Amino acid sequence: MLKYIIRDLMSMLHYAPYGIAAGIVVWLLCVLMNAWRSIRRREKVPVPAAVCFYMYVVIILVITFFSRESGSGKGMDLELFSTLGINDRNNAYAIENILLFIPFGFVCPWHIKKVRSFLKCSGMGFLTSLVIECMQFVTHRGVFQIDDIVANLMGSMIGYIFFRCVFSRAKESC
Repeated sequence: MLKYIIRDLMSMLHYAPYGIAAGIVVWLLCVLMNAWRSIRRREKVPVPAAVCFYMYVVIILVITFFSRESGSGKGMDLELFSTLGINDRNNAYAIENILLFIPFGFVCPWHIKKVRSFLKCSGMGFLTSLVIECMQFVTHRGVFQIDDIVANLMGSMIGYIFFRCVFSRAKESC
């Protein structure tokens, strides 16, 4: 199972240039926006959080939607945990779905202040995953699976816990 996970994660590295390009564009926009906000004496946009968030969003969209051909997946699987335990490949997919959303749980509350509670971040992770699954279903670029939503939700929850750990320690050291 580990060989599948490592191989799949390595194959996702070729999507990094899309995220880097998005990060550069967002960085430039933030610099311009902050210059304008400085003139207007308004609070500046936190650049690192915005860059990381939009890099992640672009990479997720490429991985889950744009890298797949239309018609590559059809159908709906509404049975909870139906993909677990079948074989190592399916178990690897479940773990990969968790890993895919750990960054979401970290960068979403970092960038969006209104999502800085566990429940709100979890809700955003759930809704984001649901939208992705619906887009895959409608465009036939993947199978709508409840297991994917649950795994993604778990990943966003784990990511939020990391977020809390990092930022609570950052406040303690200040």
